[in-house]
Amino acid sequence: MFRLQGSRVLAVDMTGDAVKAKNGSMVAYDGQMSFKKLTGGGEGLRGMVTRRLTGEQMTVMEVKGHGTCWFADRASEINLVSLQGDKLYVESSNLLATDAGLRTGTTFTGLRGASQGNGLFTTTVEGHGQAAIMSDGPAVVLRVSPQYPLIVDPGAYIAHQGSVRQSFQSGVTFRTFLGEGGGEAFQIRFEGDGLVYVQPSERNTIAGDL
Repeated sequence: MFRLQGSRVLAVDMTGDAVKAKNGSMVAYDGQMSFKKLTGGGEGLRGMVTRRLTGEQMTVMEVKGHGTCWFADRASEINLVSLQGDKLYVESSNLLATDAGLRTGTTFTGLRGASQGNGLFTTTVEGHGQAAIMSDGPAVVLRVSPQYPLIVDPGAYIAHQGSVRQSFQSGVTFRTFLGEGGGEAFQIRFEGDGLVYVQPSERNTIAGDL
């Protein structure tokens, strides 16, 4: 259903099924399609409450029909993630599209989200199907194992999946070490068994500095 054309365009072939995508990300389609605007933050009452608390107004659209749709967003690199009943945690700004059968929601992430201006929540995607996530530059997929915890700069983090615990540790970040930041800094520490997706270009935010 999901396939890449190059590294920056997602093609989705549909035979009567549906896909949810970031609003405004469709660049072309053929065949017969119907479109419906949805609101992000998760389904149901909890999603409404989350949007009210965080102020996040990420909008998504549902595309349904027969044919092919092509999606892209600001020439970002696109990465496909297959879910087999597990859960993907992803920054809302990095989520491009999901199978309509996948459930989306939100989860509390604490300090990191607040420091980046993304609210205190991150988006969750779970179920069986595919999701397309975006990165500024080609994403790198890093393995976390019980023997080797992973430390990530907050500005480079995109997503993670698997049996992974995340925590925040204060101290010198990569940027403050190079004299590019000030104030109290922190990093994200991942432990357990799973995958972490990082991008080679940091966001233009406060990142690891408070």
